[in-house]
Amino acid sequence: MGQATASEARKTDSHRNEKIGYVRSTKMAKTIIVEVMMKRAHAKYKRVIAKSKKFYAHDEQNTARTGDVVRIVETRPLSKLKRWRLAEVIQRAAIVPGEEKLEQAS
Repeated sequence: MGQATASEARKTDSHRNEKIGYVRSTKMAKTIIVEVMMKRAHAKYKRVIAKSKKFYAHDEQNTARTGDVVRIVETRPLSKLKRWRLAEVIQRAAIVPGEEKLEQAS
């Protein structure tokens, strides 16, 4: 009984890096660009500095939309730039009336 729970915990416990950010672009097929904001204290001046970085992530079903808050997980290299995959959509963005027509045209 103790071994079964330990093996189940190993399956759910992943040592892969995870990040949460906003979807900035969904213009590519099965690829999204996620912008992650990071806040760090400056080494000398101790002031908090916000930096952002863009990550290319694999979105198999094209479920994410621009503005969504998503969680991405590190994975093996999928292409030249893609080393992340979409794990889940945490929060949907509000649908803007003008963007609906653009998404349907794509």
